[in-house]
Amino acid sequence: MRLLNTKTLELTTHPRDHPPYAILSHTWGDNEAPFEAFVARPKWQRGLSRIQKRRYQKVMSACSLARKQGYDWIWIDTCCIDKSSSTELSEAINSMYSYYEKSSICFAYLVDVDTDITAPREDLAVSLASSRWFTRGWTLQELIAPAVVEFYNKDWAEIGTKVSLSSTLEKITSIPAALFTQAWHTLCAGGMARQSLNLLSVAQKLSWAATRKTTRAEDIAYCLMGLFDVHMPLLYGEGEAKAFARLQAEIAKNTNDQSLFAWGSWLDEDGCDVATDENSNTEQFMPASGTMSHPTMRNI
Repeated sequence: MRLLNTKTLELTTHPRDHPPYAILSHTWGDNEAPFEAFVARPKWQRGLSRIQKRRYQKVMSACSLARKQGYDWIWIDTCCIDKSSSTELSEAINSMYSYYEKSSICFAYLVDVDTDITAPREDLAVSLASSRWFTRGWTLQELIAPAVVEFYNKDWAEIGTKVSLSSTLEKITSIPAALFTQAWHTLCAGGMARQSLNLLSVAQKLSWAATRKTTRAEDIAYCLMGLFDVHMPLLYGEGEAKAFARLQAEIAKNTNDQSLFAWGSWLDEDGCDVATDENSNTEQFMPASGTMSHPTMRNI
């Protein structure tokens, strides 16, 4: 993986072992700092005035926060992936859950939230619920995968952590608060989180994405690969329905959980094509009684 040095803002590739790193979760704006800019000017000490421009401020603030917490490295999707390479983009998207899972800490930056940790809990809950961050497809795995998630408002003032906000997060996302507690944090740190996620039904996990959106149609399927620990090639242009059908087919290879078919999806004679209806998508999995969780859910 490629990491950004929080002191020099130089990009460095770590093919195997990587140092401890922070990671940023955010929603994209119209003027993000791209990979090419950091490659073109690796010696940022020579161009500090340029860094002050608005498009670099998010990266600079994230690096500053990481440095304050003792991290020399950070991963940020806008500048750590060479999106001109289809091979690298596919590898990064297939590895995205792992990137967040292996991070030491995740900073969730909510650019549209004003309140901070000092606000009354009721006001904070309202502000969080209205944030665009909770409506996007990619941020679902970015909330679940890391052991530690800290939330920051538009001014980079702390809002709270995944643990301290567990009950509020459950109300906003419909994800069980058990996945945001200190016990879950311990499971993540011990590498046991994926096994615990398997205690939840496929339908329940798909329901978490039912109201989320992505800019590219196919990404609503691709952003869920990590949550189900599956991999598949990216075929932009295939459309949402085909991408989602391929996702279901990959999930079906790894589970006997019949909740995947609770809305009338099916396998062909080879056990491969699932939910091939042209309207197949995550909205089929809006929460419904009786299909959401296994009895073992209470053991998490």
